[in-house]
Amino acid sequence: MLTRKIPDYYYEKSNLIRLVLFTAFFDLIFINIYKPFSSLTWYPVSEFKFFLFSSLVILTGLLTVAISRVIMYFYTKKHALNCIEYGIWIVLEIFFLSTFYTVYSCVLRPEREVMETFWEASENTSLILLLPYAILMLYFSWRDKEQKLQMLGEMKGDAGGANVISFRDEKGELRLSIKHSNLLYIESADNYVRIWYLNKGVVTKFMLRNTLKVMEETFEGTNVLRCHRSYMVNFEHVKVIRREKDGVYLEFGVEKVPDIPISKTYSEKVTRWFMCYSSSNE
Repeated sequence: MLTRKIPDYYYEKSNLIRLVLFTAFFDLIFINIYKPFSSLTWYPVSEFKFFLFSSLVILTGLLTVAISRVIMYFYTKKHALNCIEYGIWIVLEIFFLSTFYTVYSCVLRPEREVMETFWEASENTSLILLLPYAILMLYFSWRDKEQKLQMLGEMKGDAGGANVISFRDEKGELRLSIKHSNLLYIESADNYVRIWYLNKGVVTKFMLRNTLKVMEETFEGTNVLRCHRSYMVNFEHVKVIRREKDGVYLEFGVEKVPDIPISKTYSEKVTRWFMCYSSSNE
């Protein structure tokens, strides 16, 4: 469970931006209502001036979170995080942010004991990070499930008697609709997927901002299967499975479509499915 990879939407660019902005807003409200670190006694100022002062402190401190999430965005392009690694990442964010607030507090009030201030800062920083994080993770999860259900419903729906697949981007916006029989294969390209399909008999490419993992979940239970870390194929067009010295490949019955590799992870499942699918269509 703890070694399971976290969902891709945790580190999508748009969601990371939402997380930083929402956390900043939440923390501003929190510090002005709760007033941690005995902050109201630092200066004899009005509530309005305290609001401006606290806004500056929070925005400066949250640069730590912003920098952290920028690093996460680029790191996860090549390395997927599991639950343990993501938890450690958040703990480190809390540590560095607590250190920042401890230094800030002790500079303003040198008489304060450093470790006592650090533990107090850690407690409050945990609240101002974990609460908005939890709220957003629930929202992102709900939003992701809604989009997948909508995509799945449209994919299986009828349009003029023909089975049509509707492709939506990561924001849930409809970008492409094609007949199921025209889909050839889907190829991963970082934060995008390339959808290859037939348009008036011509092999055509469409770039969609989404992930292959979302596509895999969307096509679950259909004859569009994942066969490789970077590919999903529509077995309606697959004619041959060919084994070579350097691996196993799928051959399409369509001109100008390259052979698609099958990785060891998916080899047994894909081969077994292909045999069953071919037999049922004879």
